Amino acid sequence: MLILLSAAVAPGLALLSYFYLRNQMATEPRKTLLQAFFFGTLITFPIMFIQYVVKEEEAITNPFFADVLFSSGLEEFFKWLVIFTLIFRHIEFDDPYDGILYGASVSLGFATIENVLYLLTFGIDTAFVRAILPVSSHALFGVVMGYYYGKSKFAQNDKQIEYLVLSFFAPLSLHITYNSILTFQGYWVYLIAPFMLFLWWFALKKVKLAHQHLVQHLFEQNKI
Repeated sequence: MLILLSAAVAPGLALLSYFYLRNQMATEPRKTLLQAFFFGTLITFPIMFIQYVVKEEEAITNPFFADVLFSSGLEEFFKWLVIFTLIFRHIEFDDPYDGILYGASVSLGFATIENVLYLLTFGIDTAFVRAILPVSSHALFGVVMGYYYGKSKFAQNDKQIEYLVLSFFAPLSLHITYNSILTFQGYWVYLIAPFMLFLWWFALKKVKLAHQHLVQHLFEQNKI
């Protein structure tokens, strides 16, 4: 059991550590990041409950709408809502790169609990695939969401609302694409590899841009 739990939790913590260590200009309080991670773990249960009720009641009969659109929208909305209500106006959200960290933290909190429950059901044999696909994809969706949250909070123009809208719809579009690929039975393996490479490239590009925004932000505050 200990080995299984370690295998389930390790990918999320490793990815969170990676994005945390990428920030070389300002160190975010670890307590606040762990709180964001914890918030992410909590939303797993209402999400899974809603998904269970919708499935059992056959509220959505079309498989594509149920497994792709509804599932993607529900998960990204809850993650977006947690950041908007509990983190966006937090005093510790004080530079553009923080959006990356909080987005990744909330997403990885959700992904970690989901991963624990999945491995408890299907066994440790699925741990490697889960780590490189669902867990990492959730982290990268969170990075994209957090990037636009950071842009929205520190925008010096009239694009605050635009970036806030993108903070939901950009990761949602990526999540829908990911889930859509998984519906291609027999072919999804050939499609998921290039998509994951794109997703990593796209998310790391946002990390780089957020770091540049951070440098500019610190310069404007005369901190560097």
